[in-house]
Amino acid sequence: MPWLIRAIDPLFVQQQFTQCLPPALKTAQLCAIRVMRHKPGRRCLIEYDLEVNRLPIQKITLIGKIRAKGTDVHCYQLQQALWNAGFADDSEDGISVPEPIALIPNLQMHLQRKVPGTIATELLPQSNGIALAQRIAEAAHKLHQANIPPHRRHTMTDELNILRDRLSQVMQQYPHWETRLQRILNLCDRLGAATPEIKFCGIHRDFYADQVLVDGSRLYLLDLDLYCQGDPGLDIGNFIGHMTEQGLRTLGDVHALRDREIALEKAFVQLSGSAVQASVQAYTALTLVRHIYLSTQFAERRSSTEILLQYAEQLLFAEP
Repeated sequence: MPWLIRAIDPLFVQQQFTQCLPPALKTAQLCAIRVMRHKPGRRCLIEYDLEVNRLPIQKITLIGKIRAKGTDVHCYQLQQALWNAGFADDSEDGISVPEPIALIPNLQMHLQRKVPGTIATELLPQSNGIALAQRIAEAAHKLHQANIPPHRRHTMTDELNILRDRLSQVMQQYPHWETRLQRILNLCDRLGAATPEIKFCGIHRDFYADQVLVDGSRLYLLDLDLYCQGDPGLDIGNFIGHMTEQGLRTLGDVHALRDREIALEKAFVQLSGSAVQASVQAYTALTLVRHIYLSTQFAERRSSTEILLQYAEQLLFAEP
């Protein structure tokens, strides 16, 4: 992987930064490199500590996102557009994205400034979790209203096709569940067909608590790589489904964060209109079905697979 080797070579990185960073950072000195996350053959996340030669000397950290198949120009341009459309880190509503810094084509990388904060996953179970859920609804709604044109589209049909692929893999691993899983897929198809279509907009599409960083009263939306045109209810349904799974995995109860889930849904429906509620609830159920598959991919989650299967059945059989 020559792109990764180059991305951790201090001399090469310093040269690329000197060429590509904005003028205020061109003379910054590279102090440290840390590989934070690496999915071989796919992508990598690297932190770069810099010293900016001003008086007093400033220290900043940049996050480099590398994609093996090429620089994600669309994601960088989206972040730029959002930053300039009211998501800068001084926005009055306290809802932001990290500042986009530069594209580094020779590293297949785009850079953003590292922002402070704690992921919402850690904070939602705490005493202020309901208020945080309501703020997250505001952040999602702001993104949906930003009117930044996506370059791709995601429909209910796409979502159902993903579920068929994922559950077919579960059937191979757990053949004794094939009948139950096939019935779940049939119920998902019925639910998808019954969900009213609402006006599409730009959505996150991978919206869950790890994608929200909380710094006091400010929220940062992270990892907009899958941003697309889609149903706004998908983002909230996906978020709620992840909260349900988090409650099961960390607190032993699918209902452990239910008051937070209700607060999130209610606040979002108030902002977006009652027409979105049906799709929020549909995508919540579909997200929990997808978690049946996800639980099989991690050894520490496999004990929850059958519980998720049972809960998904309850939700889907309860649908009209």
